[in-house]
Amino acid sequence: MMRLGFSLGSLLSVKEIFDCAKVLNGYSADSIWIPETWGMDCGSILSHVASIANKPKLGSSIINIYSRSPALTAMSAVTLDVISGGRFMLGLGTSSKPIVEDWHGMEFKNPLQRMREYVDVSRLVMSGKKVSYDGKFFHLKNFGLLIKPERTRIPIYLAAINQKMVELTWEIADGVIFYLRPLHELKTTIEKMQSRRKIDVACQLITCVSSDSEKAITRVKQTIAFYVSVGGIYRQFLASNGFKKETETIFEEYKKKGLSGNHVFVTDDMVNSLAICGTPDDVIQKTSQFIESGVDLPILQFNPVGNVKESFELLVKTFASDMK
Repeated sequence: MMRLGFSLGSLLSVKEIFDCAKVLNGYSADSIWIPETWGMDCGSILSHVASIANKPKLGSSIINIYSRSPALTAMSAVTLDVISGGRFMLGLGTSSKPIVEDWHGMEFKNPLQRMREYVDVSRLVMSGKKVSYDGKFFHLKNFGLLIKPERTRIPIYLAAINQKMVELTWEIADGVIFYLRPLHELKTTIEKMQSRRKIDVACQLITCVSSDSEKAITRVKQTIAFYVSVGGIYRQFLASNGFKKETETIFEEYKKKGLSGNHVFVTDDMVNSLAICGTPDDVIQKTSQFIESGVDLPILQFNPVGNVKESFELLVKTFASDMK
């Protein structure tokens, strides 16, 4: 038996997310996580998912700390926690310079200090107390919620890539959300950090299951190629952790021809180290490898093949007997 989360988002329509949530409500999933990039607002989606799926916990994965004030994020978190009956988890991250500066018009600077203050302010506001705060980035005077919180402490999870953010996460957060970390590196990092202080280790894993393993592998390769191509921070991290040649080749092909075919340069080693894909038996075995590395909560990032509903039902049924 295992705790298992599901990430529903970027590759799905709003209706497809709701359909998937309905399916999950019939099983013992730990949590449903909704991303927020440049499409759907995750709070709006989560508020409706809360009424569809009344058992799993609900998480934002992730809200970036530049596009909203911490007071507004705390208001949203408390509202979602009330709507869901105390099931919300606040996932925060810094996002990236292109998104923050080009799309939100904010200056991407001092992410560590900003994150520290953002968590401080969010926690104070979510507690229901009146807040006055004077930091480097945030200044509040006599801010108090009109809504009564369901809980005075909502769990905060931080998305962390580079070591300094990993260390800050273990210092101030209730949990971490890892993504695109090679299996060997993941194991080493978790062992090192959990020896300092125990927090909940979640890892979002690019996931695809199909009776045709080659279709599942291709779908996963396309997703990995996308993040290597457009996500500079992931490309740099993977290059420094064993995949330098591969990331360079994928990125060079992207610059020449876009995303049309550069997934063919994603190697089997990358797939096996970064993702979960294949037949139902394959994905169960591969998920176990991540749990053995120290991951407390695998979050399966659903990548559909063919019909979305049928693809998702196969994924959930694959893990039905293992969920607790």
